[in-house]
Amino acid sequence: MSEGLLPEVERGAVRRITVVGEEVLHRRCTPVTDAEFGTPELARLIDDMFATNHVAHGAGLAANQVDVDLRLFVWDIEDDWGVRHVGHIANPVLDEEPVAGRRLVEELEGCLSVPGPFKSLARADHAVVRGRDKDGNALVVEGRGYFARCLQHETDHLHGRLYLDRLGKRERRDALREMAEARDEVFARRAAVAERLGK
Repeated sequence: MSEGLLPEVERGAVRRITVVGEEVLHRRCTPVTDAEFGTPELARLIDDMFATNHVAHGAGLAANQVDVDLRLFVWDIEDDWGVRHVGHIANPVLDEEPVAGRRLVEELEGCLSVPGPFKSLARADHAVVRGRDKDGNALVVEGRGYFARCLQHETDHLHGRLYLDRLGKRERRDALREMAEARDEVFARRAAVAERLGK
């Protein structure tokens, strides 16, 4: 195993990442129930999500991106100030930022379920999500800059929305065309990383 891997990545198995058009990505996810918190199954899913995210060089990954209908996502991301953020959250609710105090930043955004293209998209530069950890404990996660973008992007996934859905028709069409051209190469790159890690 490689040096410096997260313990979750070490333990986890790599799962197939769902792609735009698959039904599980386009509907609201089911909440994690009280009975599921604290279970080995939930812990294993989170480990697998971290391993899958790592192999795909992602910033974050939602459960429906590994074909699991649950309101859950993980992240492993370096923010604009070089600080690494690693974590998971179940049943997240994004705080509504008052419009007056909200600052939108337009930057390139991509998605592991839309392999290849990046498109410019405006997002708030500050985000707070509230939910629970895998054991059911209350969790509040605050992000700024790129980390805030990640929290908003992953929360969108759990509502059945992809970043493509926030683009204009032309940009969306361009992104899908670029994806069709790039996907085989992206899949091959992910498979090579997984093989190198013995996953």
